[in-house]
Amino acid sequence: MNSTLESDVTALWERYDDGLTAAEAGREELDTLDAFLDALEAGEVRAAEKRDGTWTANEWVKRGVLLNFGLRETVAHHHGGVDYHDVLPLRRTDDLHERGTRNTPDGTVIRRGAYVGSDAILMSPAFVNVGAHVGDGTLVDSCDTVGSCAQIGEGVKLGANTLVGGVLEPVEDAPVVVEDGVSLGAGCRVTSGFVVGEDSVVGENTLLTPRIPIYDLVEEEVRYGELPPERRAFIRYVESSVGEHDLFEGGAYKPAVVATHVEEDTLEATRREGALRE
Repeated sequence: MNSTLESDVTALWERYDDGLTAAEAGREELDTLDAFLDALEAGEVRAAEKRDGTWTANEWVKRGVLLNFGLRETVAHHHGGVDYHDVLPLRRTDDLHERGTRNTPDGTVIRRGAYVGSDAILMSPAFVNVGAHVGDGTLVDSCDTVGSCAQIGEGVKLGANTLVGGVLEPVEDAPVVVEDGVSLGAGCRVTSGFVVGEDSVVGENTLLTPRIPIYDLVEEEVRYGELPPERRAFIRYVESSVGEHDLFEGGAYKPAVVATHVEEDTLEATRREGALRE
């Protein structure tokens, strides 16, 4: 079924690339887009997958997400007493309870085309965008954003006010990935295709982006774009090449991330917090 869907989406993308517009898209085209969104919500297709140890984008899936913006008209929707205008409605949530997942009213927004696994928790207000994949047993806490096509693993804890970016374009780039068992402290930001390795614990207000160096004290090397598995990471500031300047005293500093072993007491605290959600 997925191979047929991939063929249909690819053919539709070629027509869109040749000039097909939303005004020209009819029932057949919209049926393809609806079937694609259904497959995303069922977890049958994903925007990225891990192959041979590396996260790789499924370009046709990201094109399918883009087609839902390019070939749909903006229309009026009504939800929870609120009128809004968008190309996509919100995702139906009546299937979540059947799988042990709970979401709190009334500010939790799950956009059409987002996958949410079993036994997950989504606290309001939170936003999960189209193409995102949220794994089983994961907590999306208050004021969190899960960007378009972001891949969140199983048993993940996203602390309050955390932003996980997406990366929808370019289609060949893998989106942000937070692997299984990761705990992100409150106020973290993960952007631009960064990969957080499984079972890592990240301190609050840490910025993880490919432009910021990761000083991995375990392997004694500097990394960019990924945090290895089983690390405890936190933000620090190091001297900048700007140095001293007439406009300010004391030199200039830039953010960096320090990564070290996950200590047992850190793991125990994470386990205790997780027990509160069971």
